Amino acid sequence: MLRSAVEKDLYEILEIYNDAILNTTAVYTYRVQTIEERKLWFQNKQEDNFPVLVFEEKDRVTGFATFGPFRAWPAYKYTIEHSVYVHKGNRKRGVGTALVKQIIKIANEREFATLVAGIDAFNENSIKMHEKLGFQYSGTIKRAGFKFGKWLDLAFYQLELSGPKNPMDG
Repeated sequence: MLRSAVEKDLYEILEIYNDAILNTTAVYTYRVQTIEERKLWFQNKQEDNFPVLVFEEKDRVTGFATFGPFRAWPAYKYTIEHSVYVHKGNRKRGVGTALVKQIIKIANEREFATLVAGIDAFNENSIKMHEKLGFQYSGTIKRAGFKFGKWLDLAFYQLELSGPKNPMDG
């Protein structure tokens, strides 16, 4: 079942996210988060009206996705960047695809123009999933991060959305 996250989901979201920090290059950070940090993150997402979605199976959160601003400057207001994380035992089962499809739907409804995915260049599964959903390769920042004793390249993919009917400056 795909649904909006609620506060009780944050423990399972935290478990998925911290596993990604400790064991993957899906997120370029070193330190695991606390439940207090995840609660603040969730509160900020709610206040900014950004979705946090979860995929639930057998009363367990098996993945989550969200989006937020691409860059802080106002002219980027029609561009967003998304994140999607799937529990290690549930990868390659369509969870990530279902979450990103719903993120795309919400982003189109809210009239955003561009959805960006920053993906570790060696994460072939994520790249394939995004390409199947219509994302196009936009470029790579070489040596963007350093984790697990090696340099990491960050590949950018983007999806053109419906965009606003009447885009405006300011």
